[in-house]
Amino acid sequence: MGAAVAVTRDEFTPPQLRAAARASEDPAQVRRLLAVALVLEGVSRQQAAEQCGMDRQTLRDWVHRYNEGGVASLQSRPSPGRTPLLTPEQKAELKTLVVAGPDPERDKVVRWRCVDLRAEVARRFGVEVREGTIGGWLHGLGLTRLQPRPHHPKKDAAAQEAYKKTFPSC
Repeated sequence: MGAAVAVTRDEFTPPQLRAAARASEDPAQVRRLLAVALVLEGVSRQQAAEQCGMDRQTLRDWVHRYNEGGVASLQSRPSPGRTPLLTPEQKAELKTLVVAGPDPERDKVVRWRCVDLRAEVARRFGVEVREGTIGGWLHGLGLTRLQPRPHHPKKDAAAQEAYKKTFPSC
């Protein structure tokens, strides 16, 4: 059997720790607070750990963390998550590219589609992603996948206006 674990902080009593557990939104922190409250009441480490669904050694680690940082140190820490595939500068460049629109001569398209942007991202940044990821990035940048109706790059605006003026309206 292991040695007794000692709680050295004395600002909270077991009922106050239970009240803090009731107020907590983090379920893991609730278990940790209740375990520390049991240890403060003199319950053995093995029994307190079993009642709170953790290992005896884990409870010891949480008591040490509580001794160092108090109630706030028993909160779950957010995981950092996956590193982004594009840097913020690259995303800004992507947004500028989409807002400016494609050059029909150079890009061989008259409007950007996700499949076209996917190829452009792979060419510029060396990142291979799905089309759905491109759509998510556009949404995150405040852009929409909806595009205005495309127009032919060689259209004659003056001829269109002349046609509108001569065409009889109904």
